Amino acid sequence: MSSVTYDKARVINFSDAVFSIAMTLLVLEIDIPTMDAMRTDSTINILQERIPSFIGMIVSSFVSILYWTSHLRIMRHVKVVDKTLLGINIGLLLSIVLLPFSTALYVVGFNYSAPFIFYSINISVIGFFNYLMVFYVEKTESGTTEIDKLHIKRNKANALNGLVWWILAAIVAVKYNMAARFLFISIFIIQIFVNRHFNKKMMAITNKNQKEE
Repeated sequence: MSSVTYDKARVINFSDAVFSIAMTLLVLEIDIPTMDAMRTDSTINILQERIPSFIGMIVSSFVSILYWTSHLRIMRHVKVVDKTLLGINIGLLLSIVLLPFSTALYVVGFNYSAPFIFYSINISVIGFFNYLMVFYVEKTESGTTEIDKLHIKRNKANALNGLVWWILAAIVAVKYNMAARFLFISIFIIQIFVNRHFNKKMMAITNKNQKEE
C-alpha cells in the first residue's frame, strides 16, 4: 500500500456529491414543453413524446443508485485511502459524470443501436472501476473476520454481475437492439440470488459463533 494517504471522509463526501449531481442532471435532460406546445397539444401526447426520456432517466437513476450503494458498502471496509484507491475512485466518478451525456444520446437516438451501445459501454466502464475498487479493497483490506471477508466477496460478485451484463448488452445491441435493452433486468434478478447465497453463509457463521460462545 502507498505511504501517501488521504482523508477518507473527504473522499466519501466528494464522491456522494458527484453521484447526486449526476442524478440531478438526468432529470434536467427531460425537455420541458413550452406554453405554445401546451396550448396546441394534449398533455397525454406531450408525455408520450417524452417516454424515451423517462425510460432513460429511470434506468440511469437505477444504475446510479446501484453503484452509489455499492460505493457505500465498499468504503465501509476501507481504513486507509491510498494513491491507488484514490485513482480508481476518480476513474469511477469520471465515468459517472459521463452518464447524463450518454443517457441523453441514448434518448435522442432511441431507435438506433449505436447510441445504446455507447450508453452500455459507459455503464460497463462504471462497472469496471467498481469491480476494480472491490478487488483492490479485497486485496489490501480484506478484514479480520470471516463475516468481513464474506461481505467483500459478495460486493465483488455483485460488481462482476453488473459489469458482465452491460458488456453483454453492448454486444447483443449490435444485432438485437431492442432485446439488449432488457438485459439489465437480469442484474437485479441475479443479485437477489447472490445476496441470498452470501446471507446464508454469514448466518451460518453467526450461528456457529453464538454456539461456541
